[in-house]
Amino acid sequence: MQKREPILCVVGLGYVGLPLAAAFGRTGWKTYGYDIHAERIRTLKAGEDWTHELTSAQLQQTQVEYSTDPAVISKANTIIVAVPTPVDSANVPDLSPLELSSAAIGKHLSKGSVVVYEATVYPGVTEDICAPILEKNSGLVCGRDFFVGYSPERINPGDKEHTVDKIVKIVAGQTEEVTEWLAKVYGKIVTAGVHLSPSIRVAELAKALENTQRDINIALMNEVARFCDRLDIRTNDVLKAAGTKWNFLKFTPGLVGGHCIGVDPYYLVHKAKELGMHTEVISAGRKMNDTMPTFIERQITKKMADIGVSPVGATVLVLGLTFKENVPDTRNSKIHDVIRKLTESGCTVLTHDPELSKEQVEKLGFAYGTMQDGPYDVIVAAVAHASYVKDLKEGDFLKALKPTGIFYDLKSMWNPKKIEEKHIAYLSL
Repeated sequence: MQKREPILCVVGLGYVGLPLAAAFGRTGWKTYGYDIHAERIRTLKAGEDWTHELTSAQLQQTQVEYSTDPAVISKANTIIVAVPTPVDSANVPDLSPLELSSAAIGKHLSKGSVVVYEATVYPGVTEDICAPILEKNSGLVCGRDFFVGYSPERINPGDKEHTVDKIVKIVAGQTEEVTEWLAKVYGKIVTAGVHLSPSIRVAELAKALENTQRDINIALMNEVARFCDRLDIRTNDVLKAAGTKWNFLKFTPGLVGGHCIGVDPYYLVHKAKELGMHTEVISAGRKMNDTMPTFIERQITKKMADIGVSPVGATVLVLGLTFKENVPDTRNSKIHDVIRKLTESGCTVLTHDPELSKEQVEKLGFAYGTMQDGPYDVIVAAVAHASYVKDLKEGDFLKALKPTGIFYDLKSMWNPKKIEEKHIAYLSL
């Protein structure tokens, strides 16, 4: 295995798969990129990345053969699976993308190949669920004719500093030889180093734990924000004071959405139930974070009542629809829940996002609006996109609000004194 040259095929070309494929495409190794979405392949061939992870120049600097034909999988000896692992409406892990991709890979699997999964899963998925599907569809025997491995993705969408090559890569194979092979393959593109995990299950749990830890820490900050709301003090002032201690962890309250932090803990909850265990802390963190949209809506409507503004017919502008700043990804964005709850309260809500076109906003089912369409009763600065923080000043919000308006600064990015000195109500988490 160690003597051959890697031939790679990355299955799934989203936020995770594309940067990986591009990195391998710069090594001189033959690299294929496979995705089932024809439009995604068309735009990549045209030098466009709708995720904004890579520029046109970066796409031109790599040699990747993009395809919607699964037959390219048979040309590779190392297949990297980078497909989503969401949850369903009941927060139960949805493994269908993994299962479907494994079936497609199995039908085109060559002897001696290594299939390495990058999707976040609970311990056991790679070996107990994916490997049997590969066997069934290939007619080959796992551990003899082909091998599996796991190397969890650590991509942070929109982060141009911690790119794939600068993040330590965990690798785990079903044998020591496979682990060494993966270390060689990933070591070619990752300058930060490679960590060899003793088993696939250890690596699977390590990945789920990374995001679960963040979820719980944010949940603590959200509970503190609710506490501060009752005390009528600002959370940001408390965090600034506490943050002067050297070992204070600098987490902040907020809406936890997207396809990682708000999803991955449910994979551990699911596995724990299979093992007859109840997750006390993990489940409590999820409950806290999932109920924050309701808390925010109640903050706003309570302040409306305090200043004598009825929510029925009140005009609201929400700035930001993506799940985090500086990305166009709206998956599982909790600000959508805030909008729906404000609408149910009778508010007329307009929305805007610099990462989305008017057509994209309306396709999500929301009305489009701008600061110039005011004056508004409420402006909610929901997502701290760089363009908002750079271009919008407190005076811009004051001009776009009615004299009895409310400015909700979800991430505490603007100066509350400059808002309140004009007798405008200022709220934040």
